[in-house]
Amino acid sequence: MQLKESYLEFTALSNYFKGFSLLLIRIALAYGFYGPALMKWSNIEATVDWFASLGIPFPIFSTFLTASFEVMAVVLLLLGFFTRFIAIPTMIIMLVAIFTVHIQNGFSVGNNGFEIPLYYFLFLSILATHGAGKFSIDYTFTKKEER
Repeated sequence: MQLKESYLEFTALSNYFKGFSLLLIRIALAYGFYGPALMKWSNIEATVDWFASLGIPFPIFSTFLTASFEVMAVVLLLLGFFTRFIAIPTMIIMLVAIFTVHIQNGFSVGNNGFEIPLYYFLFLSILATHGAGKFSIDYTFTKKEER
């Protein structure tokens, strides 16, 4: 019985760090989306051509949509604002990246595989299901509902 009580105490204690963990996930993802978003916007024509070469439908529209969502993801994830909403389109972006760019290279990031986009997808799914956490604008709007 002592093991169960210790585990329950540890679980209660670890809940205090949930908000901090979600903050770290948001910061890491925002940082991860920053570079690709900047690259897409800095040379939009080349990105459109690249999307077309990958067989992505409507490459002009898809490029602008993807680049826009990535920029929004950087800002919204850092602020923790509309976190659950921005997680969904960025999860879709990660799935498209996995299946159009990375999957043929295998899993390993060293071979440009799908490892990193998969991790991003998993982190985004955590944010979609758990929200942004206590250190966010979202929390100020929803803290009454979370109690």
